[in-house]
Amino acid sequence: MNTETAIQRQADRELVSQILQRDPHAFHKLIVDHEKLVAHLVYKMIPVVADRRDIIQDVYIKVHNNLRQFRFQSKLSTWIGQITYNTCLHYLQKKRPILMESFFENADLSYTDYKMVQAASNETENRLFARELSQTIAQAVAQLSALYQTLIGLHYQQELSLQEISEITQLPEGTIKSYLFRARKQLKDILLKSQKREEL
Repeated sequence: MNTETAIQRQADRELVSQILQRDPHAFHKLIVDHEKLVAHLVYKMIPVVADRRDIIQDVYIKVHNNLRQFRFQSKLSTWIGQITYNTCLHYLQKKRPILMESFFENADLSYTDYKMVQAASNETENRLFARELSQTIAQAVAQLSALYQTLIGLHYQQELSLQEISEITQLPEGTIKSYLFRARKQLKDILLKSQKREEL
């Protein structure tokens, strides 16, 4: 275990201890610390906007109710991610079993994972180009399957390792690596087709 991981584990232990001792501010800190990860998973996996808030609330209820069973074998964020992922899967299996293999409908186009713009002489022009590029990538990502969107977001936006993603999704690391490769290939194909249409 490296120093950074050890420090994080200690911070996790202190936070969990404070929550279990009914510190009124501690659970709020847990929510703030992990809201981006939880929101990312829910917003990428759950297409029905009206259901997302209830699912996020359900996630935190499960986290709170099961905190005594957390054994610190992984990072707290990984454990919370796993609860979130499984809660979303349960919803998908109950509501629409084929959703994980279908495309998102009315996908959220606020996805801004990739910051690929070099400095330009005109700052305003640079910002416009960055926004346009981000929207193009967002629209392309939104055409991927829900599972591919989730994995891409966890790896590139949340910057989780393959091992951490494996712990959250219960998929083998090799499978995740293969899915990421396919997702990147599909993304490239979508962007190339989009570029060709614009050139016509």
